[in-house]
Amino acid sequence: MRTWIGMMALACAFSVQAAPKVAVTDLAYQERVEQYIHIVSAQSNHNQSYYGASGSSSYNEIEATSSYIEQGELRKFTGDIKGEILRTGMFQLVQGTPYTASSKGDVYDVIKRIKAGSFKGADYVLFGTVSDIDFTRDMNELANTDSYSAVLGLTLVADFSLINTKTFEITSAFTAMGEGQDTKLVNGRDIRVSLNRPRVVRDVSKALGEDVATQLSQQLGGSGYEQPGQAPQRNNLPRDTAPVILH
Repeated sequence: MRTWIGMMALACAFSVQAAPKVAVTDLAYQERVEQYIHIVSAQSNHNQSYYGASGSSSYNEIEATSSYIEQGELRKFTGDIKGEILRTGMFQLVQGTPYTASSKGDVYDVIKRIKAGSFKGADYVLFGTVSDIDFTRDMNELANTDSYSAVLGLTLVADFSLINTKTFEITSAFTAMGEGQDTKLVNGRDIRVSLNRPRVVRDVSKALGEDVATQLSQQLGGSGYEQPGQAPQRNNLPRDTAPVILH
């Protein structure tokens, strides 16, 4: 009897399908870089004659502006994305090969990177690209006081696609956002205002990870994921009871 129970338990364990494996890329970005070039060159001319030597100098000045597109991956904001995806229980995580300056090809050509074996062992790749990132720093006067509020804020918006590494089908696509800010009260006697930039980046990373996990869970039909600090929505109404006839 015990042998039979053990065989049934083993069969049930193998019948449970393992969660698919996903590789999360760092956030791809590109930016235009401009260079200003200013070159001044001097040239001397010496003429020899019967009466002696004479010379003259001339200067050449060159100014030019050149620009090029630089591509790369932003590695600061994917740690919390991976952590929140693990909390959903929908996927296992595998590590892909990051894009570096020596990498050949377009960072946005994720299909080519999949074919090149950059995400070995992954059933899916969550590919994210930065669509907007904005740091803001403001000083706001507080009415009827000699104080000000100094605010450092950061907003990051990124587009995500979940791509099947076998068929290259996009099974989920969405835009996620993370926001964070640090505020300090200062007055005219404060010589220097130091705002906490690392904490702002951490808050943005956390908010972005939660947004990504929420949208993945909603689009793929996952259940059981709730953002930290968010109470689950349940129906707390009492059960219906049978009607009672009053005499």
